[in-house]
Amino acid sequence: MTTLLEARYRSVLRLLPAYYRREREEEMVETYLWDLDRDTQDQSRPTLGEVASIAALAVRSRLGAAGAPRRYVLLGSSVRLFALFAVLVQAVTAVVDLALELTWAVSRGGAGRHLFLSQFTDQGLSMALVTAAQWFLPLLWTVAYFALLHDRRRLAQASALSAALPALWPLVGPLTGALVAPEPVFATAFGLLAWLPALALCAAHHRDAPPARLPVGPPGLVFMAGCVVTGGSVVVLPAMADLAWAPASCFVVGALGWFLWQVRGGDAAAPGAGLALAALGLLILAVRVAALYPWLQLPLPAAYLGGALVQTAMLALLTVSLAVAGRRDLIAAEPGLS
Repeated sequence: MTTLLEARYRSVLRLLPAYYRREREEEMVETYLWDLDRDTQDQSRPTLGEVASIAALAVRSRLGAAGAPRRYVLLGSSVRLFALFAVLVQAVTAVVDLALELTWAVSRGGAGRHLFLSQFTDQGLSMALVTAAQWFLPLLWTVAYFALLHDRRRLAQASALSAALPALWPLVGPLTGALVAPEPVFATAFGLLAWLPALALCAAHHRDAPPARLPVGPPGLVFMAGCVVTGGSVVVLPAMADLAWAPASCFVVGALGWFLWQVRGGDAAAPGAGLALAALGLLILAVRVAALYPWLQLPLPAAYLGGALVQTAMLALLTVSLAVAGRRDLIAAEPGLS
């Protein structure tokens, strides 16, 4: 006869995918109940630690753990590549933003340096610390990128979570009265662009996952190319440089490069790249639209409005094209979807 505790364990184990339960459920239930008195089992329930452990196992087993069905292998590969591509975009954007800001301050002489330093000196100690964190914590995206590609997963995860913290300030800052509340849709979209990749990195690059690798090119060369593209997009068209312009430009060039690589018979050992890029494109498109929409009712310069609309259209077209390409991977992994 099934005890109440056993029924509760089986209920929690339903978090695991069906293939994993078929192989391990009975063994896991026996392990959990091994040294418990039967009378005690009707008065007990799984501990929070056990539930958390099963939930973490459910994530790992759905994201490409050893022995997983092909569709879960594809899902895990897609989420890992999404995290890697998004961290790369965030890393080059953070480095370029700081480099261009410092270059501007130095090129303007004493007045420019004073204006730059006044962000840290004219607002009190607490706001100076917040400003410093907003400037320098995003540089940890670069640490996360290189640590991930050198299989230093704990360092990559800690760096990505730390780098994402400044994205919370536009949402938390108004609650403290420290700043005027920004457009909520943009603040939310911008926060998701930081936090979804960080959480995906922590979830998908688990201990059973294969080492991270770029589908093409050495990590340093790809990073430098991203910095050149991102910085060039701002230098050549400075009137376009809102918070969405640089990451969107980097994504557009990278996605076009991936399509070209595929046409030329690119690496087939990175399944799910199309799905990963489509997810990232959708996220960046949301940021692009959220940044542009509040200004549509105002008399904007034609260059800004036209450039932003063209970039939005390119993002939408690329995201749809990538989703179609990614669907082929899904059909290959799960022929019933066709």
